Amino acid sequence: MSKLRILVLVHEALVPPEDIKKSVEEIEFEPWVTEYHVISTLKKMKHEVHVLGVYSDLRSIRNSVDEINPHVIYNLLEEFDGEALFDQNVVSYLELLRVPYTGCNPRGLILARDKALAKKILTYHRIPTPKFFVFPKNKRVKRPKNLDFPLIVKCLTEEASFGISKASVVHNDEKLQERVEYINKKLNDDALVEQFVEGRELYVGIVGNYRAKILPVWELFFEKVDKPEKEFYSNRAKFNKKYRSNKGIKTGAATLEPALEKKISNICRRAYKVLNLSGYARIDIRLTADEKIYILEANPNPDISATDELAMSALHAKIKYKDLLKKILSLGIQWSGSAK
Repeated sequence: MSKLRILVLVHEALVPPEDIKKSVEEIEFEPWVTEYHVISTLKKMKHEVHVLGVYSDLRSIRNSVDEINPHVIYNLLEEFDGEALFDQNVVSYLELLRVPYTGCNPRGLILARDKALAKKILTYHRIPTPKFFVFPKNKRVKRPKNLDFPLIVKCLTEEASFGISKASVVHNDEKLQERVEYINKKLNDDALVEQFVEGRELYVGIVGNYRAKILPVWELFFEKVDKPEKEFYSNRAKFNKKYRSNKGIKTGAATLEPALEKKISNICRRAYKVLNLSGYARIDIRLTADEKIYILEANPNPDISATDELAMSALHAKIKYKDLLKKILSLGIQWSGSAK
C-alpha cells in the first residue's frame, strides 16, 4: 500500500499522549489504548497521520478534511455529543463530504446499534437469537408471558457492557422491575430484556464488505469459577483488573469440532449480511451445552486495539495487526468507490 494521508477521528477525551513510556501491559486498560494502537501503527506503516479529537462540532471535521484532503478517514468515533446512536450521523456526514472512511456504513450502524431492531431482522431471517422484549422509559413494567426467568436486562443502545453487572440477571418480577427502572431512570435508556442463555460466550470477528472473511472463533473463559456457563462479560469483567484476576478471566481461541465451527461461522456470516454491515464487526454469541447457537448482538466497529478479541483472533489466523489495519483501510476506500 502506498503512503496515504489519513485523518483519524477520535473522541476528544481519547486523544492518546504523544510520549508514552509505559509497557504494552501497563496501557492495556487505559481508555485511549485503542486510539494509541491504531495511530502508532499507522505511523509505523509510514502513512501521514493526522489526529482530530471530536465531541460535538461537525465543523471541525469539515475544516480538517478541507485542510488535509485525506485519502481516507480512520473512524474511531463511537459517539457524538455524548450520544452513542449519533455515530451513524457522523458517518452519514462523511458520505456527504464524499471522503472515504473505515468501518461500517450508516445503514449497518442504524440497524445494529438498535439491538431490538437487529433482533427483529435476525428473527425474520430465522437466525437464532434469545427471546426478548423492550421496556421503554416511562412505561409500566409488565413481563410478557413468553419470557421465562432467568432474564438479563441491558441498555437498548449502549455498547461495551455499559450498565451490565451481576444484578442484570434477574430471577423474579420484583428484581426485573428494579433493574428496568435502573436502566430507564439512572442510565436514561430503554431497557432490553432477553432470555439469559447459559453456556459458552463466543465472539466471531468478521472483516469485509460484500465478501466477508470470518476470523477464528474466540471464547471468553472464566477459569476460577465453579459454573462458568452462568458467567457473562459484565462491565467489571471487562475493565476491573482485580475482578478479572479473581475470576480467572481471559479470552482465547475456542476449541470446537470443525462442523460446529463451520455452522457458527455460517450463521455469523448471514447475520453480517442481513444487517448490512461493512468494514469489520464482531458477532457475540452464546453456545449452550447441547450446541444450540444464539446470537446476542452484532457489533459494528468493535474495539480494534491490538490486544482485543478481533485483533487477537486475526493474529491467530496469521494476520498481523498492521496487515489487519491495512485491510480495513482498503475496505474503506473500496466502499467509498462502490457507494458513489
